[in-house]
Order: sequence, then C-alpha cells, then structure tokens
Amino acid sequence: MTEPASAGDAADVLLPPRTGLHRRNAWGFGLGTLGRDMAATLVTMFLIVYLTEVVQVSNATLAAVTVVLVVMRLFDAVNDPVMGLIVDNTRTRWGKFKPWIAGGALAWAAATIVMFSDWGVEGPWFVVVFIVVYLLWEIAYTVNDISYYGMLPSLSRNQIERERIGVVARVCANIGIFGVVMAIVPVTSALEEVLGSAQSAWFALAVAVAAMMLIFQTITLVTAKEQVSSERMHTSLRELFSVIGRNDQLLWVTLAMVLFMTGYTITTSLGLYYFTYIYGDVGMYPVFAAILGVSQIGGLLLFPLASAKLGRRRVHLLATASCAVGYVVFLFAGTSMLFIGVAGVLLFAGQAFIQLLMMMFIADSVEYGQWKLGRRNESVTFSLQPFIYKAASALASGAVGVTLIVSGINDAGSAADITDVGASAFKVAMMVVPLILVVVSWLVLARRYRLDETRYAEIIADLRLRESTVEARDGES
Repeated sequence: MTEPASAGDAADVLLPPRTGLHRRNAWGFGLGTLGRDMAATLVTMFLIVYLTEVVQVSNATLAAVTVVLVVMRLFDAVNDPVMGLIVDNTRTRWGKFKPWIAGGALAWAAATIVMFSDWGVEGPWFVVVFIVVYLLWEIAYTVNDISYYGMLPSLSRNQIERERIGVVARVCANIGIFGVVMAIVPVTSALEEVLGSAQSAWFALAVAVAAMMLIFQTITLVTAKEQVSSERMHTSLRELFSVIGRNDQLLWVTLAMVLFMTGYTITTSLGLYYFTYIYGDVGMYPVFAAILGVSQIGGLLLFPLASAKLGRRRVHLLATASCAVGYVVFLFAGTSMLFIGVAGVLLFAGQAFIQLLMMMFIADSVEYGQWKLGRRNESVTFSLQPFIYKAASALASGAVGVTLIVSGINDAGSAADITDVGASAFKVAMMVVPLILVVVSWLVLARRYRLDETRYAEIIADLRLRESTVEARDGES
C-alpha cells in the first residue's frame, strides 16, 4: 500500500463544483429520495402503530411479530453486501444502477400496498402471512436501496459537490419523512370518515404513498447521470468480504452509525405513543412533527456552511452535543410543550447533521477502499448504509416491542390506563437509552475515523496519479 500524494495536488476535490450537470444530478438524485423515504417511513415508523392501533393484534401476536421484525431485518441487513456485489458486477446499456433502481421500485410499491391490505386472518396465520409479505417488502427495498445509494459516489468525487448533492437528497428525504409523519393522524382520520374504516384509510394512504414513490424515482432514472466511471473488474463472492473487511474506515463508520441510528429510531418509533399515552394529547403529535421537520431541514441547509467553517470533526461534535442536550431537556420537560419543542429542535437539528455526515463518511470510504485495495466497489461499500438502517431498525423494533408490552401501552385504552411505573419505563426506553447510544457513537468515530478533508484530498491525488500512470502505459503499448 503506497502513501498518498500531497494534498496540494488534489486541491480540486475541495474546490466549488461545476454548475450545470451538478445541479441536474443534485436535483435528479435528490428528488428521488422524497418518494423513497415516504414509503420507507410508512413501514419503518408506523407499521407497529398500524398493527397495534388498527389491526389490534394481541400481545402474543405482537411479540411474535416483534421477533420476526428483528430476525428478518438483521438477516436482510447481512444480505445487503451481497446485493451490492450483484449491482457492482452488473453491465447493461443503462449502466449498473438504474435497472435495479427501476425494478426494485416497482416491486417495493406493490409490496407496500399489500402490507396494508386486509388479509382476513388472525393468530398464527396472521404471523405466517406477515412473514411472507414483509420478506417481499424487504427484498424489494434492498434491491432499490443498494442500487440507488450506490450511484451517489459515481455522480462526483468532489467533496463539496458530494455534500451539496447529499444536502439536496437529505432535504428531499426529510420532506418525505415528515410529510408522512405530519399527515398520518389527520389524513387517516379524514380517510376513515370517508371510507368507513381505519383499515381502508391506511390502505388508501399506502396506495398514495406507493404512487408518489414511483413518480419521484422516475425523475431520478431520467435525469441523474454518472460522472465517475468504474473499472470493468468483476468482484467475486470471496472478494466481497475483503472489500468490506479490509476497509477499516468503513467498518468504524458502520459501528458508530448503527449505535446512533438505533437510538434515533427508538425515539421516533415511540413518538406517536408518547403523545397518545404519556403526554395525553395525540393532536399535538402533528405539531411536534412539524417542528421536527423544520428543524431537520434547517440543519441540513446549514450543514455546508458549518462544514466549511468548522470542518467535519467539529460539526460531528457539535451535532452530538445538540442531540445529547435535547434528550436531557426532553426527559425533564414534563407536560410543557415549550420544552418538548426545544428538545425536538435540539435533537433533530443535530440528527440532521449526523445523518448527512454518515452519507459523506461512507461515500469517502469508496475512494479509501479503492486506494487501499485497488478496486472501486460503490454498491458494496454503500450497502453498509442500508445495513446501518436495517440493523438499527431491527434493534429498535425489539426495543419498541418490549417497551409497549412492559409499559402496558399495548393493552391500554388511553393515557389514564398507564401507571407511573409504566410511564417511567417508557421514558427510559425513549430518551435515556438513546442518549447513551448517541454518546458512545461519537466516541467511536472520534477515536477511530481518520478520513478528514486533508486525508481525503491526499487519497484522491494519489488515485489520479495512478490513473494517469496507467493511461500513459496503455498509450505506449
């Protein structure tokens, strides 16, 4: 392994990007996330709500479903790198990403609609059908997700350009996420009055979300254009483990972000339950969601300025501190909506920074792996991003299921049915456990992640030197 070239030779990776094609890729790629995250949010955040509040499954069925979610999400997360390998080895006239993006989106939309259909079964048969439907949903999601985010590093390897593409993508994604979060209560209530049942209302919402996802994915397929070519190198299954296992920076990012996202997902998954059974006014949930949505989008828009002024390491420390203080304020907010709102702003503005940093850290790990291992594997490397989300979702699902049973919420009819002990257990799960995970996540990255701006620029300079050497050698032969 050679030492990288000097940072001065790679200053262009930190210069402002070109405008025309950059804007096309930023908006083309970014808008696709809006529909994707609407569909993902409907299931990852509200599937349990649908099962407990609409289908009204028993504690036994909820326990079984919780086990299924944990096992299947972990199993699917482990399979993500294999899908990344398949994408990286794909060669078509449309490139290696877009065929999988299109096919995955179609299957994902269909599975989402089936997920919220009336299956007409109960007990053990409900669990069996749930396993089949959820497995189809996860496979389709994986196909689309791996190929979609695998395309990001190929759109540019200029760090500023990547950050701007990432900002647009995360802003659009958060519009999709919080559009669903804010709409879930008023829209399903309105649809229930029109359609006559809560199940029909949720089904109609699922159809609408699936259609939106396909529309925005089509925008990406038509407009996004790759700029960084990949080597025509086939990666075998045996080499897959080397691509991931020897990329130490990617592994540290993965560990840290699984910890952070597990805490974050626990908090967001319990949000609707908090306002229904702890705060005692579900009508405040859309208001809280609006505050969070504005906070996250504001954080994302401020990220490029903060990154330019402070650097990524200081931004990461600032964001972690914001999240930690937010959890403390939330824990002691009581029934004060003012303090709950302040906590939400601190939590979700900080989370927005960390969410974008995660994407950038993984994207930069593509070039680090190329420099260290001599091969460029965008999809295999970026398969660790959905792995992070799915592993975190699996662990959070287990925590949420246990919390709902232990706190007594799954059997409760209203906030009056929750004991003080149950409320305390709920708050520990929603606020204290995530706080600990956020701090540990920061410690891992602060001590182990080394791809700062200077180091990345050096690596890019060395890669370009290698490429020019190969081109010169090929020209002489």
